[in-house]
Amino acid sequence: MIEYLSIVIGAVFVNNIVFTQFLGICPFLGVSKKLSSATGMGAAVAFVMVIATLVTWVLQRYLLVPYGMDYLQTIVFILVIAALVQTLEIIMKKSVPSLYQALGVFLPLITTNCAVLGVAITVVQKDMSLVTSLVYALSSAGGFALALVLFAGIREQLELTDVPRPMRGAPIALVCAGLLAMAFMGFSGIKAG
Repeated sequence: MIEYLSIVIGAVFVNNIVFTQFLGICPFLGVSKKLSSATGMGAAVAFVMVIATLVTWVLQRYLLVPYGMDYLQTIVFILVIAALVQTLEIIMKKSVPSLYQALGVFLPLITTNCAVLGVAITVVQKDMSLVTSLVYALSSAGGFALALVLFAGIREQLELTDVPRPMRGAPIALVCAGLLAMAFMGFSGIKAG
């Protein structure tokens, strides 16, 4: 139980996938303008990340390694992620059209979200068990969602403040992202898995 708690704390705070590994920056900057979009994107990425980790772990363990096809790992993982995103897109279009419209072009970006691929490859490289892999994937998704929601809240607040003209938009967003990343560095002293 302590091992899983260490993985959760490590993936969410200490080794946050956005702030320490710099994965998933495109949706981090693109979808974080509204809190509702950020929450929806965080949930969608969490779903895809966990399912992709499950499927890719099984494929790696029972197909790629036994048949000596390790070199196809990245291509297979990308195809699995793309198929999962297409499935998610179809489901969201029918069941939650408002969220589907809010995410717009960013939903297909999950296909190329390097955070999803990064987690799938990390669990294989670290030779994690299936349960540990799923805990890590869910925790990494939680860290990604936390980063997205925090940044969206900051950006919504920035809309209400008087920011100097040269700093409006992307410049102040990048400054705030840097400050947020530095704040997360405060967790680096915590021993995590």
